[in-house]
Amino acid sequence: MEYTAHLSKDRRLKKLIDLQEPYKLQKRKHVHLHLCSSILSQQLSTKVARVIHRRFLDLFDTKTPTPEQILAIPTEKLRSIGLSNAKTSYVHNVARFAVEKGMDYRKLNKLENEEVIAYLCEIKGVGRWTAEMLLMFTLGREDVFAVDDLGIQNAMIRLYKLDKKDKKKLREQLLKLSDKWSPYRTYACLHLWHWKDNKPGA
Repeated sequence: MEYTAHLSKDRRLKKLIDLQEPYKLQKRKHVHLHLCSSILSQQLSTKVARVIHRRFLDLFDTKTPTPEQILAIPTEKLRSIGLSNAKTSYVHNVARFAVEKGMDYRKLNKLENEEVIAYLCEIKGVGRWTAEMLLMFTLGREDVFAVDDLGIQNAMIRLYKLDKKDKKKLREQLLKLSDKWSPYRTYACLHLWHWKDNKPGA
């Protein structure tokens, strides 16, 4: 893969890359659905998130419900599958935004990363991290660094032996380290996540 040679210039990151299979990013349609899925999984373990996501899709006759179909599901019904009041509201916010302002992947594909983030963060319940996950896993953008992701932070603290006491200084160090990974920062994040989850004794 083209990105591996570039990221391997970082010797510590190279050790992870050499132990893992290369990644290939995918572009997906149904942006509103992936955004809803991201909201559903916030602050949940992967296992619980899968259960909630399956229950959510079971509310519909299709695996790809439209924004209009999501809006038509009553609040009580969304609450019944295990969603909090806040998440119920956020899911409806995403669907309403998609109907009123548009969330077509062709439209978003024409925007720069920061433009996509600014656009999606207009939705109450969608923050920068959620928008970054969408850039990576739905729009397939290669150069996204999720500096506020706890998994990324923990992996980099361990890999680069960083001091985590001063949060502001740590953030600056993470951003500085990630600068040299550009334009393939998304792949670096993927390798860091994989290493964090599979590192012996982690």
